Amino acid sequence: MNEIKLIIADDHQLFRNGLEELLRKYDDIKIVESVADGVDFMEVVKSQLEADIVLLDITMPNMDGFQVLKELKTLTSSIKPIVISMHSDGNYIAKCAKMGAYGYLLKNADESELILAIRTVYKGKKYFSAAISEKMINFMATQSISENLLSNKENEVLGLISKGLTTNEIATKLFVSSRTIETHRANILKKLEVKNTAELIKRAAEMNLI
Repeated sequence: MNEIKLIIADDHQLFRNGLEELLRKYDDIKIVESVADGVDFMEVVKSQLEADIVLLDITMPNMDGFQVLKELKTLTSSIKPIVISMHSDGNYIAKCAKMGAYGYLLKNADESELILAIRTVYKGKKYFSAAISEKMINFMATQSISENLLSNKENEVLGLISKGLTTNEIATKLFVSSRTIETHRANILKKLEVKNTAELIKRAAEMNLI
């Protein structure tokens, strides 16, 4: 039986440890590296470490999963990415598929699905479960895939927040109510998974949004 060489890229150490413990039971799967962010993963790739698959988280510091997918497409690496994320949003799934992901799993997926995905992708096939495929198809049926997670208006609001403008100042500048700006701001915080303006500016800079 051929051994599937696997890399785990996720910034949560407990999750990485849990995956390693779970996968250790399978004789045909060998974890060759475990990293906490995209920068470390790309260094591993460029070191020519032999690997077949990466289990890739989307939300990581320094370099997120989207940036990793983009980088992998420009390299000659044969490592196949399976995104493993807590995001079930159709936009995330469709964007990952478009950027070259071979599979997409939710972090609450059961063990049998994880192993099936790994073995399927190792054979060169794509793995998107029926539920994940449905979310992606439903999204694609209603709108085009966004290259950015934020809408044009949200990007505009984010740019003004980064310049230090207050909610009222932004509302005046964009000719809308303060409540509308607060709604945009709340949506931006949720999409970028941050809690306050300081974290927002840092995260947006890491993602090259500002």
